[in-house]
Amino acid sequence: MIIGIVCYPTFGGSGVVATELGLELSKRGHEVHFITYSQPVRLELLSNNVHYHEVNVPEYPLFHYQPYELALSSKLVDTVKIHKIEVLHVHYAIPHAYAAYMAKIMLLEEGINLPIVTTLHGTDITLVGSHPFYKPAVTFSINKSDAVTSVSQNLKDDTLRLFNIKREIEVVPNFIDLGKYSHSFTDCQREMMACPDEKIITHISNFRPVKRINDIINVFYNIQKEIPAKLMMVGDGPEKEPAERLCEKLGIEDKVIFFGKSHEIDKILCFSDLFLLPSESESFGLAALEAMACAVPVISSDTGGIPEVNKHGVSGFLSNVGDVEDMTKNALYILQNEDVLKTFKTNARIEASKFDIHNIVPFYEAIYKTVLNKMSLV
Repeated sequence: MIIGIVCYPTFGGSGVVATELGLELSKRGHEVHFITYSQPVRLELLSNNVHYHEVNVPEYPLFHYQPYELALSSKLVDTVKIHKIEVLHVHYAIPHAYAAYMAKIMLLEEGINLPIVTTLHGTDITLVGSHPFYKPAVTFSINKSDAVTSVSQNLKDDTLRLFNIKREIEVVPNFIDLGKYSHSFTDCQREMMACPDEKIITHISNFRPVKRINDIINVFYNIQKEIPAKLMMVGDGPEKEPAERLCEKLGIEDKVIFFGKSHEIDKILCFSDLFLLPSESESFGLAALEAMACAVPVISSDTGGIPEVNKHGVSGFLSNVGDVEDMTKNALYILQNEDVLKTFKTNARIEASKFDIHNIVPFYEAIYKTVLNKMSLV
């Protein structure tokens, strides 16, 4: 198949998943074309099967806000015609599904019926999409898609609750390439972050308020009072500076390392003993899955799609949002006994294997074939 993929090219979960999906599809013999405003961060190598097409938005003083949707729709029309794209997979309802449908209508004028698969990732539904200004456009875009998927059952339920959806939504979970999480690093590299007797606790995110960064600091503060430990904070965002000030206030600034954005996440996770994800909401919890793939147990909130990834009492523990005391208790239960820690590490890796990319991508291939078959009957 010749597949077009539209996504945000950033470090965000939807962009990462879309890029990894495209790369895996190319390995399976499909021709993949990424269409977005800059080269996706994980798209390191272009090949005969992987192509990138940049969407340029000319600057016109007439427009207060430059019309990206218009530029994207036009680029999609040109790219589909030139490269004979057979199916378009758009990640994020707004603006991608909306722009894709506009392109579909333009292509129909030329006798080309392009099927559109839309994947819902989270904030396109629960935050942006549910806003009254955007809700009609989101509803329209989803209903006009030829197939719709969501990354968790929880997100599907939210979508059906918030919107008047007439399309069937199929749950296809996020995934990881388990083969990329089998690195081993030397003990001396670990000692750059912590002493041999210290447990390493990690959090990775974009440091937005929804991640409840203060809860992470407070849980760690309680942990380090009971056992020697270090906290690795990976990422950047508006809550980073307040978190640094809280560490100073609690007197633990020497036990917390703020990395900022890092390209060595696999190395940090390889040395980690526990991952903290106390988010107020998560449509899936990709960061938790990446930790589990590195055999790191997860202490998390029980919100959104996280319980579909982190199995309570198996790969880690779930607590109510904001319940710092319960998260602390569960963390200490795992960390204070080496045999318990070893069991949870093994279980985390086993649970993560269920979401291996090789298990998930065939679901998308089947969806593409279904919509193509339907188009051939029209």
